[in-house]
Amino acid sequence: MWTFIVNWFVKITAYIPQKIVFRTKVYYQDKSAQSRKIKKQAIVVSNHRSLMDFAMLMFLFPFRILRCVVAEIMFRKNFLFTFFLKSMGAIKVEREIHDFSFLEKCEKLLAKNRVVEIFPEARLPKKGESLPLEFKPSTVYLSLSSGAPIIPVFTDGNYFTKKRNRVIVGTPFYSREYYDESLTEKENIQIITNKLREKIIELEHELSRKIERQHKN
Repeated sequence: MWTFIVNWFVKITAYIPQKIVFRTKVYYQDKSAQSRKIKKQAIVVSNHRSLMDFAMLMFLFPFRILRCVVAEIMFRKNFLFTFFLKSMGAIKVEREIHDFSFLEKCEKLLAKNRVVEIFPEARLPKKGESLPLEFKPSTVYLSLSSGAPIIPVFTDGNYFTKKRNRVIVGTPFYSREYYDESLTEKENIQIITNKLREKIIELEHELSRKIERQHKN
C-alpha cells in the first residue's frame, strides 16, 4: 500500500514539472498492438542513456506502477535516496556478488499481474562505447519463466536540453516464440537476448525514420 501511495503521489505532483523538463514526444511501432496502456503483467525494457530514464518511463505508462530493477550502487547514494527507492518499490540487484534473488521477486510481482521495469544494459554507457551496450540475459530468463511479454522502448535521452525527448513504444516481444527446443536453455536465452537487443536497435531506426518523415511533411 505504501508503494502504491508514494508512486501516485509522485505521478500527480511531478506531472507538470516532467512535462516541462522532458517534453516527451511519443511514437509507436504499432499503437493497436501496444499503446501506453498496459493491461496485465509485463516487463518494460528500454535502452539506458540517463538516470532520468527511470522517471521518464514512469510517466510514459501513467496508469501503471512500474517496479524498477535498480543496481545496488544506487542504494548507496544517501539515506534519503535509499528511502525514496524503497518507497517507490525499486527491486535491488546485487551485481557485485552475482545475486539473482531479484528474479524471484520479479516473478512474484508478475504473477500478480504487476509491471516490472528493467534496463538490460545494466549500466549507463561510457563515452565512446557502441550503443546499445550488450544486454544481460536476466530479462529474457524472467520473460520465459513468467510467461510475461516484454514491452520494448527506445528513447533518445534528450533531457534538460532544447530538444524534445523522443520515445518509441514497440510491439510486445514474446520470448517463447523464439525458443528452439533443439537447443539448450542457455543457448536459447543468449540467442533470444540478442534478438531483444536487435529489437531495440530496430526501434531506434524506426524512430529516426518517423522523425525524418515528420520533418519532410
